[in-house]
Amino acid sequence: AECVSGCVCPEGLFDDGKGGCVEEKDCPCIHNNQWYSPGQKITVDCNTCTCQEGVWSCTEHVCYGTCMIYGSGHYITFDGKFYDFDGSCEYVATQDFCGDKNSTGSFSIITENVPCGTTGVTCSKAIKMFLGKTELKLENKDYKEIQRDIGDDVRYWNRTVGLYLVIEASNGVMLIWDKKTTVFIKLTPDYKGKVCGLCGNFDDKSNNDFTTRSGLQETNALKFGNSWKQSSMCPDVTQEIKPCDVNPHRKSWAEKECSIIRSEVFKICHSKVDPIPFYEACVYDACSCDSGGDCECFCSAVAAYAQECTKAQACVFWRTPDIC
Repeated sequence: AECVSGCVCPEGLFDDGKGGCVEEKDCPCIHNNQWYSPGQKITVDCNTCTCQEGVWSCTEHVCYGTCMIYGSGHYITFDGKFYDFDGSCEYVATQDFCGDKNSTGSFSIITENVPCGTTGVTCSKAIKMFLGKTELKLENKDYKEIQRDIGDDVRYWNRTVGLYLVIEASNGVMLIWDKKTTVFIKLTPDYKGKVCGLCGNFDDKSNNDFTTRSGLQETNALKFGNSWKQSSMCPDVTQEIKPCDVNPHRKSWAEKECSIIRSEVFKICHSKVDPIPFYEACVYDACSCDSGGDCECFCSAVAAYAQECTKAQACVFWRTPDIC
């Protein structure tokens, strides 16, 4: 839409947005406020888009969905809904046992949340992954396998990639864990609309992600989160915790440290991934981790933003000898 013929250029030529006049076939394309020349390619999710005569032409692969759980109770669902939920219990992160009681499923991923620091916020301490008759328990930087009597055989592979332990299963489920408080769950498109839990239902609509265990739509994150606890013995979460109000002396430190997310360091990413929710989550975490591990909480929060930037093709080198 930026390339227009008319009073700026001679008849038959188009304004290229940079003060030049070009033929239609040489019109540039625009994406996230950046100009691209004809023939240039960009990657959006798992698709490649090519600039042709001022218009993007994209491949139409269906992409993996990703859910991220990180720091003290931050969730980004498969459909991109960002919310906070701090409960101290085991919760269903995602599973394909949804709907009626007899529905068969092939996997379930449970996150066990425990308090981190003294303010009452919680972090993911352990993850249980049920794949058919295999149960994997990931905690203390390692994982162990437990065989159960019931269920199908689902094969899986594990490998280490940089900081992360990656577990990939034959049923299209992948779990990526930083051995601390960050978990990514990736699902193939076959699971669209067929999963439930704290990660939402993966139907490309974020407005219905708060579907409770009984199938009702909720607007309140606490009621939604409470419905997915594994044990009725755990108390419900009744109020949102505001760690910077509980620890006001940490607030200015947290804001100063986390400002890296909004700084020049990440400038290339700001137009691609909104930094504000990640900055707010970072301040929340930096205020809440007050019994050791405060740098780890801060670093995990910045790393979460850096990870989203990398997905959006904006590689940022932010770690330095002084920072994380």
